[in-house]
Amino acid sequence: MTTHIRWCRITQSGVLRFDGPDTQTFLQGQLTNNINALTATRSQYSGYCTPKGRLLATFLLWQKDGAYFMMMPRVLCEPLRKRLSMYILRAKVKASDVSDELALFGVTGGMPESIAVTAPGLSHEVLHHGGVSVIHLPIERNLVIAAAAAAAHVEASFAASSPASPPALWDALDIEAGIPSVVPATQEQFVPQTVNFDLIGAVSFDKGCYPGQEIVARTHYLGKLKQRMVRARIASGDAPAPGDKLYTATLGDQASGIIVSATAMPQPGEHDVLAVVQTNALENEAVHWQSPTGPVLQISPLPYAVK
Repeated sequence: MTTHIRWCRITQSGVLRFDGPDTQTFLQGQLTNNINALTATRSQYSGYCTPKGRLLATFLLWQKDGAYFMMMPRVLCEPLRKRLSMYILRAKVKASDVSDELALFGVTGGMPESIAVTAPGLSHEVLHHGGVSVIHLPIERNLVIAAAAAAAHVEASFAASSPASPPALWDALDIEAGIPSVVPATQEQFVPQTVNFDLIGAVSFDKGCYPGQEIVARTHYLGKLKQRMVRARIASGDAPAPGDKLYTATLGDQASGIIVSATAMPQPGEHDVLAVVQTNALENEAVHWQSPTGPVLQISPLPYAVK
């Protein structure tokens, strides 16, 4: 038995599928990243904004057999499908929620030999093997997407290598990698750069128009960000949640930040979070969760430099 492999079934995420001859053009005009750069062997992070440049969703994108797939929190799949479908109009594009047709697995520490799937080696590299696709993502982990016919075999292969971890393993790996995930509680709270989209390659500044593009570009070229996303540890018997407010002594009862993502750590009472905070507060004072006197955020390193 290969004991160093850690894996989980990612049940909290779902997948939208877009196909049709006009799909690439349609998505290029809607999303923050350059869809024209997406290939069958390359994935990317991207987002969808309001006209005011605020993120409604963040997701991982990949392509297979001419179709485009978008992985995001499952609770957002159907609302986002309906919203994007409003703008398809006469374009030859079909948007489908295929969450129940695909099984998602997260794995770190290697791949079981019994799956007979070669893991890609480069970040965002994608390999397809029949009904199974594997995407290599930051901090040396793999996302395995299995069609219904292959799902049982893939799960059995993982189970033979090591016991399953809870689905929250994938959330913890996203936080460790500094990958934001917008959920209903945090929709319309962030411009892309605030959650480090420019640092993880999830926004293109030369691709052309999409909803909110002017504001996103203005922030990039003319503005100075007053907030950035950081990773932090919170010690508390209560669990932080996306949307929770953050405070500093200087601003008192006025919130100075917000929790983006949160997950419990193996140590009781310890929580790992991604949080958007004011940059001057990071340099000059402590940031507190829930109130100006609440638990202090202990800043942890991210795998990329926060400017």
